[in-house]
Amino acid sequence: MRLPRNVFVLGIASFLTDVSTEMAYVVLPMFLTITLGAPIAYVGLVEGIAETVASFGKMFSGWFSDKLRARKMIVVSGYALSGLTRPLLAIATAPWHVLGARFVDRIGKGLRTSPRDALIADSSEEGTKGKMFGFHRAMDHGGAISGSLVAFALLSSGISNYRTIFWVAVIPAAFTVAVLLLGVREIRPASTTAVGSILKLDLREMNPIFRKYLVVVFLFTLGNSSDAFLILRAKAAGLRDSQIPLLWAALHVCKVLSVIPFGALSDRMSRRTLILTGWIFYSAIYFGFAFVAGAPAVCALFIVYGLFYGLTEGPERAWVADLVPQERLGRAYGIYNFAISIGALPASLIMGILWQKVSMGSAFFFGAVLALIAAAALLLFVKADHKDAESSGS
Repeated sequence: MRLPRNVFVLGIASFLTDVSTEMAYVVLPMFLTITLGAPIAYVGLVEGIAETVASFGKMFSGWFSDKLRARKMIVVSGYALSGLTRPLLAIATAPWHVLGARFVDRIGKGLRTSPRDALIADSSEEGTKGKMFGFHRAMDHGGAISGSLVAFALLSSGISNYRTIFWVAVIPAAFTVAVLLLGVREIRPASTTAVGSILKLDLREMNPIFRKYLVVVFLFTLGNSSDAFLILRAKAAGLRDSQIPLLWAALHVCKVLSVIPFGALSDRMSRRTLILTGWIFYSAIYFGFAFVAGAPAVCALFIVYGLFYGLTEGPERAWVADLVPQERLGRAYGIYNFAISIGALPASLIMGILWQKVSMGSAFFFGAVLALIAAAALLLFVKADHKDAESSGS
């Protein structure tokens, strides 16, 4: 597979960032609930607020990169800001400190995501976007595997202080910024005439298929709570702290093995079909988490859950590039990422409240049902596949 330079370098950067991020993330729910004594619902609050903050950053940064006709330094700034939060986690002594660190981390994610996705699309040849996004997601998940294994090694070596893991996570975050500064080449959008104001979404001027797509993506996201709850589900099934990073790594192995093939497949067939399949599969997994008992069954569901990401991550992002002209691509990814992230706060809050106030099973049952409703909406109201969308105009 021939990779454009920017796609390769951005993949390396995502790999290093996820080494850092997942080292911290895989122990963060336990750090919050065990070390700092926060309730389960607080985990949902932290993750929901963090992703909501990211949503506004994603929309602004996508628009700004189109307006500025430059994406590289916005991407670099976002990665650098996220890296600065690892020491903040290490010195946290109260739950609200973690909330503040996640707040800053997600500002960084919001800054980088939409310009980065637009840069990948700008750097990809026609007919290869699904494969290129698949590669990028595979590198991202490969970093998550490595970060999880580092966390496992540290915990298995006798380190029981989660703060040590947060300090080690600073190292790959620093390398990320250096790789981006040295390796990424700017590709400027052709024109700023259609960018418009950040205060106007201008959705009426965009492809109607894209508008409908945004609505059903948002609906699905309302039932797609933070994966931090999967870590707590594994903990509730009886896994030890040192076992959870291994399970997290296995999940990301499944993601890596599936995300490139399904991303490439979406270049040859309907992206909608793959997304629809992924959402139905998500629903089945969440129904499983709601009803199964015992660590072996939970671990099996945890691992195969990675296929959901393979089926959806590349096709979802590539479909945006099919539906929107190049000069609006940064803004389109901003709106798309905003639709996903703005649903994260209610999704994670509902998950945490249902878990704490009703039952663990009811929390997963809610996510499964909403995923089925979103899949039905995608099937009934978003008719065209990506080839039809291209011919319908933008």
